[in-house]
Amino acid sequence: MSQTPARPLRVAMVGHAFMGNTHSQAWRTAPHFFDLPLRPEMAVVVGHDADRAAAAATRLGWAESSADWREVVARDDIDLVDICTPGDTHAEIAIAALRAGKHVLCEKPLANTVAEAEQMAAAAEEAHAHGVRTMVGFTYRRAPAIALARRMVEEGRVGQVRHVRAQYLQDWIADPDAPLSWRLDKSRAGSGALGDIGAHVIDLTQYLTGDRIAEVSGRLETFVKERPYPAGETAGSLGGGGSTGELGPVTVDDAASFLATFSSGAMGVFEATRFATGRKNAIRIEVNGSLGSLAFDFEDMNVLEYFDARDDAEVAGFRRILATEPGHPYVAAWWPPGHGLGYEHGFTHQVVDLVEAIAAGGDPAPSFADGLQVQRVLAAVETSSDTRTWQEIPPR
Repeated sequence: MSQTPARPLRVAMVGHAFMGNTHSQAWRTAPHFFDLPLRPEMAVVVGHDADRAAAAATRLGWAESSADWREVVARDDIDLVDICTPGDTHAEIAIAALRAGKHVLCEKPLANTVAEAEQMAAAAEEAHAHGVRTMVGFTYRRAPAIALARRMVEEGRVGQVRHVRAQYLQDWIADPDAPLSWRLDKSRAGSGALGDIGAHVIDLTQYLTGDRIAEVSGRLETFVKERPYPAGETAGSLGGGGSTGELGPVTVDDAASFLATFSSGAMGVFEATRFATGRKNAIRIEVNGSLGSLAFDFEDMNVLEYFDARDDAEVAGFRRILATEPGHPYVAAWWPPGHGLGYEHGFTHQVVDLVEAIAAGGDPAPSFADGLQVQRVLAAVETSSDTRTWQEIPPR
């Protein structure tokens, strides 16, 4: 018996660098492995340079390209706008898209400032009344082992959460001769390790615990305060490549650490750095509760470690759960047990969750309101570092 074809969901993506690559693969892949209620169509990719955008469209599988995001957002044949640009452009693009009646997926962090994030969340709330949906791209939530950990916390397997420890460790600018890029420019990135990678572990710990960070005490540090401009470039024109020898200022943090108190009273210890020599993308989360513990490390991303404090002492210990069984979140759509998933699958799962929520008229998570709450934590850590004081996080 024939079935009615799924209604198309026509997507425009703004930005086609690293995040644009990962999002493109997700939009291409999701409908081939998951039975989606809407059919994503990769309608148009947007970049500031017309020739490069056209090349990206051909390479990544988009039907057409444009160098004018405003024109694309205004088009009647676009249903969803996917924002993969630096943080200084998020608010303008997202608010324009929402006012044009488009669903919006926006990369993290939501914005560069709390004020911008508040404007975006307000626009999302207004658009929600008209059936328009939003999501922030905290994709690590969608690693099967992390989603399984969330389920286990919800089921009470660790009891009352008492301790949360979270690290995000990289080393890509540990070399002081590594050139400047937009990620090291506060006017474009908002912050450094704190906002770029610290935002992920803030979101992950709140997601896992179902709790909210209520206060923080933090410190930021910039170890290398000047770096060479990329080859052929000077101030105001940052890109990739080698160095000219001329130095420019690093205006963001290289590393962040902070203590946190959750609304339940649980204690948290956080670290985000781009100077952890030898660590490429290590996300380490541990949750200790009254009945057990959970531990995750993205460098072994298909594994979740679980300790059950109710086991007899003679056999007690952390057990290694290989999160590749069909009953684990998302896994049934992929490979046989033991055949692990990778970084890119989180983006595919993000598309799946977003499309299903839109089709059902539900609320995708994390929402712009969730992204705003993370932004408030980031701002509080920065203020705490400046003032050497504890900072409370305003409630939503």
